[in-house]
Amino acid sequence: MSCTFVIFGASGDLTRRKLIPALYRLYQQKRLPENTRVVGCSRTPYDDQAWRDYLAESVEKLAGTPVGDDWADFAASVHYLPFDIKTIDDYQKLSDQLDEWERSGDGSGQPSTRVYYLSTSPTLYKTAVANLGKAGLAEEANGQRRIVIEKPFGTDLQSSRELNDVVHSVFDEKQVYRIDHYLGKETVQNLLVLRFANSIFEPVWNRNYVDHVQITVAEEVTIGRRGGYYDRAGVLRDMFQNHLLQLLMITAMEAPAKYEAELVRDEKVKVLQAVRPMIGADFAQDTLRGQYDGYLQEEDVPSDSQTATFAALKLQIDNWRWQGVPFYLRSGKAMSCRTTQLVVQFRKPPHMLFNPGQQHEANRLVIQIQPAEGIQLQFQTKVPDAEMRMRMTDLDFRFDREYSGSPPNSYQRLLLDAAAGDASLFARSDEVELAWGIIDPILEAWESPAAPPLDIYPAQQWGPLSCNEWLQRQGREWFDVCPVLH
Repeated sequence: MSCTFVIFGASGDLTRRKLIPALYRLYQQKRLPENTRVVGCSRTPYDDQAWRDYLAESVEKLAGTPVGDDWADFAASVHYLPFDIKTIDDYQKLSDQLDEWERSGDGSGQPSTRVYYLSTSPTLYKTAVANLGKAGLAEEANGQRRIVIEKPFGTDLQSSRELNDVVHSVFDEKQVYRIDHYLGKETVQNLLVLRFANSIFEPVWNRNYVDHVQITVAEEVTIGRRGGYYDRAGVLRDMFQNHLLQLLMITAMEAPAKYEAELVRDEKVKVLQAVRPMIGADFAQDTLRGQYDGYLQEEDVPSDSQTATFAALKLQIDNWRWQGVPFYLRSGKAMSCRTTQLVVQFRKPPHMLFNPGQQHEANRLVIQIQPAEGIQLQFQTKVPDAEMRMRMTDLDFRFDREYSGSPPNSYQRLLLDAAAGDASLFARSDEVELAWGIIDPILEAWESPAAPPLDIYPAQQWGPLSCNEWLQRQGREWFDVCPVLH
């Protein structure tokens, strides 16, 4: 079956930097469905050729993807329609044009799958969905219809429910693909394989052997010119509600009976249902917030802003597997380096035979998601010719060493899955609402008089010093390595 990708907000950065480069690579790899079309819709008054030229320059310059001799063949299936997302007549014109292209595409007149991608401002999501419904573009009489929605999916629980209501008034849940590009990364998917395709990890992946889990998403950059958006969002909305909780779910979930979208997402939802709600003093004891020095001088940031650019949370999962094992989540801007890593810190041996009076690090498993994708297992070995002195040794796997070429762009996998109808790596509506149900009380507590202090930290550090002290008081240390695989 042929497929048509319709991108709303086609003149934006996401389209130029991620979506078109991903589709072009998939075309080069011959992985797209036959007779795939790409239709861009935006207010900029391009025609087909002008948009193709604009994309060719952008793909090479911004995405670092060389445009080869096959670009002309790919571009022949790329079209553009000047489009106002608020004007219902433009949706009817789009519908008529899509029908014409799909009838003439391969001469068969067979139904075509359509993937509508909302690459617009989130404030326009409701309008776009409602107008797609009014124009009949969600109906599946002549092929399957799917809609891909970028984060943020709401700004709190109430707004996410309202958006879900609008979406469900037009599309069935099985047609909705809420995208988080982190789930398209090879290392995140490899975490599922590591856990559920290797019998050696399952016996120790629980409270009996794991002391705690750390999930870190550190960004070296500041907010730059995004002050207007970021000051309204803050780090919890920007990173925790989506990226970090997604990583938490994949780390903590049980094995589904089959690798099928609904079964995978059922298990992820169970994790969020088991996260212990914070109440009373928990917000002061188990959350920490910070702001990098210089944030108040950024463009479009109020001089008295209390927005957090760094946060650390301690979450407990009240189920049989993880009872008593804390999950530490942290993320921040202007940190020491760019790294996303997951650390499974194992317990120390119950009895130390060798050099019992000395401190020895326990085993840890480090999954580095970016930038140098790979997995490292750290364990004790004997130092040669040194009696029974030990040191920590690494056993590591790196994608760039084991496989030729760089890992694919995460959007390649996600766009391909959306075209194929595989929602395994996309968020379901109940999953999104449960995630907001965890974050909303923290946001509310941070706006109250009893909020934890907003600690200022210098740029290019691992966040506030108080964060290290906070974890040390619990008898633990952050794993601060930039990056662990390089």
